[in-house]
Amino acid sequence: MVDRAESGRGEPRLAGRARRLLLDAFLPPLCLACAGPVQQSGQLCASCWNGARFIAPPLCACCGAPFELAMPEGTLCGACLAEPPPFARARAALSYEGVGRDLVLGFKMADRTYCAPAFAEWLARTGAALLAEADLLVPVPLHRWRLLARRFNQAALMAHELSRRTGLQVLPDALVRLRSTPSQASLRAAERAANVRGAFAVRRGAKSKLEGRRVVLIDDVLTTGATAGACARALLKAGASSVDVLTLARRDRKSDGII
Repeated sequence: MVDRAESGRGEPRLAGRARRLLLDAFLPPLCLACAGPVQQSGQLCASCWNGARFIAPPLCACCGAPFELAMPEGTLCGACLAEPPPFARARAALSYEGVGRDLVLGFKMADRTYCAPAFAEWLARTGAALLAEADLLVPVPLHRWRLLARRFNQAALMAHELSRRTGLQVLPDALVRLRSTPSQASLRAAERAANVRGAFAVRRGAKSKLEGRRVVLIDDVLTTGATAGACARALLKAGASSVDVLTLARRDRKSDGII
């Protein structure tokens, strides 16, 4: 005979499974990148999975740039040795090329907000070490005019989904973008740094929540680290004890001619 309590616990699971089956019947799950059929929602098809370049060690201990050859743990890349960034560590789930680029652009430019839960899973795995030591999640903000045009902040969506998985608090409006900066896409490293210099500040009401806290900054793409660096400086100035950076993707600065 089935215990009534056990039966009660099983009913929500069965109901949830039934809802998923019903939803899949009317809205078949599609690949996050190419919209081809997949077995479960939140997945990549076999072709896109093979085309996605997920980033794995060996990495620069600071910026997370992948090394081509095996390196001792704690090794820094040349860029971080020459000019250490204001953030402690940065990690990214995949390379911003091919499928990775399609995923990012589809997410923020084609309103594919349904990708956020899957991306948060990837961030949770990639940034496990950072998140284990963190107190707060802070998304990189959009300027109010860009937010009005896009209707959502892709970094904030990922931060909220990541919060659901980790239990970490999100401060979605801790940072404010003081001015609307031109797109960084076509700029070189020095131009990117100048473009975002002084562009971010901490809201007055958020300072008390940041003091002495370890922050993980969330964004979609890391390139030269100019935006992440500007945000990290603002957070540290407001009293954060440390800032790490976690992004969905990172660009290869050399291949893109950005350095």
